[in-house]
Order: sequence, then structure tokens, then C-alpha cells
Amino acid sequence: CSNKKIIENDSIDKNEKEAVTDKPAEVKAMLMEFTDFNYELMSNGTVEAIRKADLRFQSQEVISKVYVKNGLQVEAGQVIAELDKYKLESSLRSAQDAKDRALLDLQDVLIGQGYKLKDSINIPDNVMKIAKIRSNYDQSINNYSIAKYNLEQSTLRAPFKGVIANLWNKEHNYPSGEVFCTILDNKNFEILFHVLETEINLIKLNDKILASPFSTSDYVVEGHITEINPSVGHNGMIRVKATIPNKESKIYEGMNVKVRVQRLLGKQLVVPKSALLLRSNRKIIFTLKNNRAMWNYVETAQENSESYVVTEGINVGDSVIYEGNINLAHESPVIIK
Repeated sequence: CSNKKIIENDSIDKNEKEAVTDKPAEVKAMLMEFTDFNYELMSNGTVEAIRKADLRFQSQEVISKVYVKNGLQVEAGQVIAELDKYKLESSLRSAQDAKDRALLDLQDVLIGQGYKLKDSINIPDNVMKIAKIRSNYDQSINNYSIAKYNLEQSTLRAPFKGVIANLWNKEHNYPSGEVFCTILDNKNFEILFHVLETEINLIKLNDKILASPFSTSDYVVEGHITEINPSVGHNGMIRVKATIPNKESKIYEGMNVKVRVQRLLGKQLVVPKSALLLRSNRKIIFTLKNNRAMWNYVETAQENSESYVVTEGINVGDSVIYEGNINLAHESPVIIK
């Protein structure tokens, strides 16, 4: 009672499925050899400037001029901003006059004691001390130094080469807040991160690290560990510092970054993570032999973000399939891409 055409169509579909199944799968393979393996310790860290200076004015006068803006690169000694100097210059002149009067009073006191100021070497110390107190000479010298210092500090200069940050003050206003702006040395940064006390033996000074910002995970910069704090915190963590360069200016102070500490473990049999599969809760790797995929049970040791160390199951010289292996079976026909 069946239709002959339907039976013929079913047989064609079956033959087509068998043909598709027998078609060799395209794969990529690599030749196994002993290569250097870097053990990785993962952590999260925060970027800090190695050199950072919060600049502030010593006097509360109106800001007369601002020469820079946020993000601008400045040289050491470059003028950043200036205050209105009228009151400060007036205070300096008053201090100068007071100092001159005190000098005259000092001479009068010494003359009364039978001495001259030009012969100060021959004047006894106790006589000179009393004369300075009576003439208020030391106080006038101190007031003059303070007035001169305040006038000099009314011009804000960069202490070192860096970039301007956190500048919010405007001209013709009084400085708001304690800090006028911040200078950051953005050529090199420090990364502060923490490791567990059980992992501290896995790292040491000068170990290489790879850091990538959360915002741009595809950007990776290489640095090295410079400081390990020899104290365990209350949460069982140890504080570690590393330095990184910032040649491309893609790292900013305060950024959150992913940190990978790398420790060279010597020559190992290393396979990409994509080469290892789980079948029936066992680790397997397909190797290439006579254009067929061969099923191999393997054992692994250390791992990092990209690869595994294989200790059993494959040997040097084997061709390991690391791409196109998801749907392979034992002795499946394959061809190299």
C-alpha cells in the first residue's frame, strides 16, 4: 500500500546522509614538541601612578591665570597657574620695611653697649642675643622670609614631568578645596593586586605579569613584580605590586585590570585548550594519523589561560588536532585546512 516514489525518495535521503557522514572533516593540527610553559596565577588589580603629586596654593587669593587643562602633558618646572599677587607683594614690602627698621634698632642697641654691628665677630654671644631680642630683629627676619615664600608660592609649578589631572578651578575665583590639581607620571604605572597566602610560593620578585584593562580586554601590557608585602592581611591576602609601561597611553590611574602572573616552568608538552575535550568525564585529545582522527585518553597537570600541560596519552611528534574536533569520533576521516 506504499507509494513507490516515497520509497525511492527515502532511499535517496539515506544515501545522502551516509555520504555527508563519510565526508572528511576539515581540521587544524599542530606537531607536538617540548616548549616553554608559563604557569599563570590570576588576580584583579588597580592601577596607581608611581609618581603622583597633589598641588595646592599656600595662600587663599583669587586665581588670576590658569595655563593648563586636564590631560595636558607638562614639563618639570612649567607654570600651571598664578594667584593675584597684589596683597602678597604688599606684604613683602611691609616685611622688608620692618626688617630694615629692626636692623637700625639692633645697631642702636649695640652702640649703647659699646659695640658696632660691623664688628659682630668681636661681640659676645650673650650681648648679641639680647640686642636682637630688644630690636625684634629675628622676628622681622622670620616675617620677611614667610612673606617672600608666600609670594613665590603664588605661582604653581609642575614638580616633575607628567600629565594634569583633577583640575576643576577656574580663573577669577578663589581656589576651591585643598588640592588645586594633580600631576601624574603616566609613563609608568604600578598595579596593586592581592594573592592568597597559599599561592605566595608560586610568585617571586621580577616574575612577569600580563595586565589587561576590564574596559579593553584585548589590550595586554607586560610588566614585572617589584614588591611583595611580607605581611598577611586579616582576610588571608598578601599585597603585591608590579610595574607596567604605558607607551600607548591606554592605561589610566585608578583603572581596574586583570592580572596574570606568569612563572616559567621549563620545557613541557603543551597543547591549546581547544585541543582537549571531555567524553564520559574523561579527557581526550584527537591526533592525526593517516588522515584519520585517533582518540587518545590523556592526563594533564598545570594549565594557564591558553593551554594545558599533558603528562600522559600523547608523545613528541604526534599531530594534535586543535580545531574542528568537536564532532569527531574515533578514526573519523579528516583533512587539514
